[in-house]
Amino acid sequence: MGHQLDSHLENSRFAVFRSSIFLAVITLLGMGLVQVYSSSYIYASESFGDGYYFFERQILFALLSVGMLIFFSRLPLAWLRNWGWILWFAAGIGVAMALIPGIGVKVGGAHRWLALPFGYRIEPSEFLKVFAALFLATLTVRSETAMSKAPWWLLLVGFVFPLGILLIQPDFGSFTLISCLIMSLLFVQGLKWRYIVSGLAMILPAFYFLVMQVPYRKARVMSFLDPWADPEQKGFQVIQSLLSFSSGGLSGVGLGQGQGKLFFLPEAHTDFTLAVLGEEAGFLGFMVVMSLYGLLILKGLQVAARAEDRFMRSLAVCVTSLFAMNVFVNVGVALGMLPTKGLTLPFLSYGGSSVVAMGILFGLLLNIERSLNDESSRA
Repeated sequence: MGHQLDSHLENSRFAVFRSSIFLAVITLLGMGLVQVYSSSYIYASESFGDGYYFFERQILFALLSVGMLIFFSRLPLAWLRNWGWILWFAAGIGVAMALIPGIGVKVGGAHRWLALPFGYRIEPSEFLKVFAALFLATLTVRSETAMSKAPWWLLLVGFVFPLGILLIQPDFGSFTLISCLIMSLLFVQGLKWRYIVSGLAMILPAFYFLVMQVPYRKARVMSFLDPWADPEQKGFQVIQSLLSFSSGGLSGVGLGQGQGKLFFLPEAHTDFTLAVLGEEAGFLGFMVVMSLYGLLILKGLQVAARAEDRFMRSLAVCVTSLFAMNVFVNVGVALGMLPTKGLTLPFLSYGGSSVVAMGILFGLLLNIERSLNDESSRA
């Protein structure tokens, strides 16, 4: 019996590394390194005099992502249930600090980043989105956790305040994703359709005001509806992205041979890296990436379906929904199916905050999967 127990503990310890979720994430991280090297080499050479500038940094980000994935997959689930929601407030403080002169860094008209040593930056809103999943999941079992000691008004202020800061920065994309995350969880928790529809009826006018009454957001919507109306300005990004996909054909022009990244396609190594992949790896390469994303979404839904515990089920739903929405928005923008929005493609785009945050996100999902497997083994 003791030998069987030791064997079970040993298997549980290394189960994360055998999970298809872990293997898919590692595969995407590896593809992301190749993608960042290919899409950024020319730009990095011209801008920094070092073609490996972004690639070397992405290696560090990928290692940190794996480290965070393993760390959060091993955290006691009881601690995450009781205290994980505090991470939301920590990320919220980071989001607020981005507005402080001398600490926050303004890029492209937005105050979203914090300065770090050696020229690095961190984007707290990436972590805010991940820890929103923890906060919302804990709300579903609030009475059973340390959160029950906090008054409702304090929790409400603590949740709404960082969302308000996102609009001030502005970071409308993160604000929208978190809002959609709330609706996803309410739907899964069985909220009646009439309440969901009523909520949407109240929210949609607010979103209309936040989009159509802000000139640059309205311009994005207009260019999405007809990018060829202004092909050299507002519609330039989408048109260049579609041209890159078109040039790739079925099998692509070959790694490193794409032309779109040669200063034709803006943000080739970040927001529009999928267009570079579509040109160099073609439709087949595109489908490989989409299959890996689809596998991760399917596994997340399977984990949520297996979980009988309300907290684990809610957290799995939030994690999977957040990841799926990130993929959906970036792919939709790159294919001209959604208005342009600066959201990175998970694991493939350059960006430390995004890559590390995705590692945390899937560490949480692997934690739930490991706990469910341990329960099945003991049954």
